[in-house]
Amino acid sequence: MFSIEEITRYVPHRYPFLLIDRVLEFEADRSVKVLKNVSINEAQFQGHFPEKPVFPGVYIIESMAQASCFLLAKSAGGIDPDAVYVLGKVAKMSFFELVIPGDQLITTVQIEKKLGDNAMVRVRSTVGDKLAAKGELMFAARTGKVTGEGP
Repeated sequence: MFSIEEITRYVPHRYPFLLIDRVLEFEADRSVKVLKNVSINEAQFQGHFPEKPVFPGVYIIESMAQASCFLLAKSAGGIDPDAVYVLGKVAKMSFFELVIPGDQLITTVQIEKKLGDNAMVRVRSTVGDKLAAKGELMFAARTGKVTGEGP
């Protein structure tokens, strides 16, 4: 449905950390389904169990977060140039199947709640007909310079 060029209009990440290859389905303010092709050429496989490469769970969560960012930003008509959309909470995350090079990771995001610039989404990733991971993510838009300092 949306190419990589459209994805990079709404998701600020770039190679090697962009973890979405294609948007398959999109319904504004409701849901998105994305595809991530998992390739042995990715740098994390050099060190993450190189004898039996496994796509790290934190990368699955990051792919879910990027899909969520696409849904939230595109639904809002674009990314506010003065805002950074940050992951605030990971909840009820469970992993069920290993994701390995050659797999196509399909992630579905559904908006559960929105309060101003905050949102809670339900996420689910599959490989074929097997559930790889599911959980909930919370996001917030922060405006101004990002300093890395606490509140």
